[in-house]
Amino acid sequence: MNLNEIKNWSPEIEKQITERWKKSESFKFNKNSKKKIYSIDTPPPYVNAPVHIGQAVTYCYMDFFARYRRMKGFQVLFPFGLDRNGLPIELAAEKKFNISPFRMKREEFLLKCKELLENTSLETEDTFAKLGISFTSYKKGDHVGSVYLTDSPEYRKITQATFIELFKKGFIYEDTRVNNWDTKFQTTIADSEIEYKDIDSSFNYIKWKVKGINEEIQIGTTRPELICTCAAVIFNPEDRRYQHLDGKIAITPLFGKEVKIMAHKLASKEKGTGLAMMCSAGDISDIQFFREQKIKPLIAIDKEGRMNSYAGFLSGLKVKEAREKMIAELRIKGLLGKQEKILHRTPISERSGAEIEFIEMPEFYLEQLNVKNKVREISEHIKFFPSSSRNTLLDWIKSISIDWPISRRRFYATPIPLWNAEFKGEKIIALGKPGFYYEPWKEKPKGDFEVFKNGKKIGNVKDFKLEWKGEERVFDTWMDSSISEFVILKYLQDKKFFRKSYPCSLRPQGKEIIRTWLYYTLLRGYFETQKPAFRDVWIHQHIVDAKGHKMSKSFGNIIDPQKLLKEYGGEAIRLWASVEGDLSKQDLKCSEERIKTEMRTLTKILNISKFVMFFNKPKIKPKLSALDNLFITYIDKLTLKIDKSYNNYDFYTPAIKLRTFLWDLLASHYIEMVKARVYNTEKKFTREESESAKFTLHYLLERLLILFYPIIPQITSLILENKGINCLELQFPRLKKKKFNTALIDEIVSFNSKIWKKKKDIGISLKSSFSGIEIPRTLKLFEKDLKATHNLI
Repeated sequence: MNLNEIKNWSPEIEKQITERWKKSESFKFNKNSKKKIYSIDTPPPYVNAPVHIGQAVTYCYMDFFARYRRMKGFQVLFPFGLDRNGLPIELAAEKKFNISPFRMKREEFLLKCKELLENTSLETEDTFAKLGISFTSYKKGDHVGSVYLTDSPEYRKITQATFIELFKKGFIYEDTRVNNWDTKFQTTIADSEIEYKDIDSSFNYIKWKVKGINEEIQIGTTRPELICTCAAVIFNPEDRRYQHLDGKIAITPLFGKEVKIMAHKLASKEKGTGLAMMCSAGDISDIQFFREQKIKPLIAIDKEGRMNSYAGFLSGLKVKEAREKMIAELRIKGLLGKQEKILHRTPISERSGAEIEFIEMPEFYLEQLNVKNKVREISEHIKFFPSSSRNTLLDWIKSISIDWPISRRRFYATPIPLWNAEFKGEKIIALGKPGFYYEPWKEKPKGDFEVFKNGKKIGNVKDFKLEWKGEERVFDTWMDSSISEFVILKYLQDKKFFRKSYPCSLRPQGKEIIRTWLYYTLLRGYFETQKPAFRDVWIHQHIVDAKGHKMSKSFGNIIDPQKLLKEYGGEAIRLWASVEGDLSKQDLKCSEERIKTEMRTLTKILNISKFVMFFNKPKIKPKLSALDNLFITYIDKLTLKIDKSYNNYDFYTPAIKLRTFLWDLLASHYIEMVKARVYNTEKKFTREESESAKFTLHYLLERLLILFYPIIPQITSLILENKGINCLELQFPRLKKKKFNTALIDEIVSFNSKIWKKKKDIGISLKSSFSGIEIPRTLKLFEKDLKATHNLI
């Protein structure tokens, strides 16, 4: 494509470039290369939803990283993955086909999920292509770097294989415990999948009797429906008001159950009356108390979110209905004191939005309490960008109080590869063999599968003539997501390549999933390798609307990247993303007007390139004039700074400096100063002086384009190709560190601006001759160019 045929930069031009990249598989990965590997563990987007502006921008950043590392001589593995697992897929299928997995056969529901995925548009891939994302392609026969799907048998069998080995090593066990229960999605969830919201509630002061003495006490609670499960009443050991009640018995209102009153540090003197009822699974502190006191909890809420038989007259009611009825009965019986309207910090399922209940269910657990300090230790060997984001991870690790429940009661996810049977009155487990993909709910175990009882091997399936029942539960989606770096580095599939490439070079991800994706990946990486999973971790903030608000459909402030791509193209979005701010340290405000503004910068690059390329680049480097040498020195100094910033995942500072150089120095000053010299129509300059200017123009342009290439690869590639330079073979400029003195540039800029202002003030053309101006002593080296620039006489 000839530059002279292009008037302004446009999405139509970009389409031709990206189509050519796609067809030529320009960004091949060669696993046998002797180059050092740089791998990016990309976050795969869900395929059932269009790419949103946040994903578009963050993938642009990842592409900045990938292109820069290629220029630095790395063999870059930058895979394209699609997340097709878990609840989002199930919910989309339920909505599209108006079905429920709880009212149809499992296999039929899974087929509907697959039908949804097969009919999903290729909009995700198309959006990334238009943004110029250089995902890794691969050589024929080499599957390293190819697209991966999280629901593929190839992916899922690695999840199953790691589970099998962890089970055999004793790190996974099954237990019946009180866990977080999502009443909407009907499954256990981990602490990391919970958000907290302040919800309007009432703090109810309820009257209790103390057995054996004529005394009434009042206890404040937001969960009166759980009085039926109360096992103790506590007060703070330092609270003198209730010391006389220590060891006494309280009678639960309406239910008449006797419970012990005791001193315990979980009670707060300042909250309510200072007395607290400890009920089975009312909140986290209740669970902690029951475990500490070794009290068996009575769970009064079933998995549908209704009160069960333990709740007596409340049985069958939904939790909120039971709360209202309990309050009404307490009021009728004269047992309700005052009520206070409060905002109650309530645990919410981050996926369904339902209030969490605490239900006792049998689940599989992966040990983390015993190794969380090891995970913390290995995280210290990882570089975090920004460094402050490490604290978010460490705070989460510190807060972990239970092992990770990894089993879920859902459907479209990786099945747990085991079978159950009963042998001599005890449960035994048949375990699949690593390296295969299993669906136990519809297949039988094979004869050589190992059999375990209480975590210890007791034989093989062939040794037991029993009726085996396939496990119907599936894994928590994070069990799949937390091995993404294993998948892309071919763990268990290509041991030689894995040894060569592990740890993964970079994990780029959002701050909101540090406690899930990052933590769980480090945990799994520790179990499998005892090493950090990554060398670097880059944590980014959010993309918000122009007013700084989080984007949501309900607010109507969603920005569609496809619309922006159609109007302005990928390069404008990429350039805006880099100059808007440092995404690792702040939210970026997405403004269509600002993106539109960057189209001017792209067209400026185009026009300057046309001007420079009007003159042939000298084949032999001439002796440089003082001005030319100064500007070459300036951009060399800038190159070293940009290299350092790029290496630390800072693309904001370089983008600002490059754009400033383009507009404020190259276009506004240097080109204006050398026009007379390159044209040399009046023969005021020697041929060598003119050749020096031409050489420098090409030098500055090429360097500007090369430094800008990771950020805006399409326009820079096109211009450089017109200059005979192949961007796929670009190397980042290698310069020796030396002292650079470029302070004189500021003086030149100041002098030029002063003269132009004077001409403007007296109303004459900038090209008009001007007298009475003396060149400052410090700028005498550039006198000839300055006089020609301003036509000084």
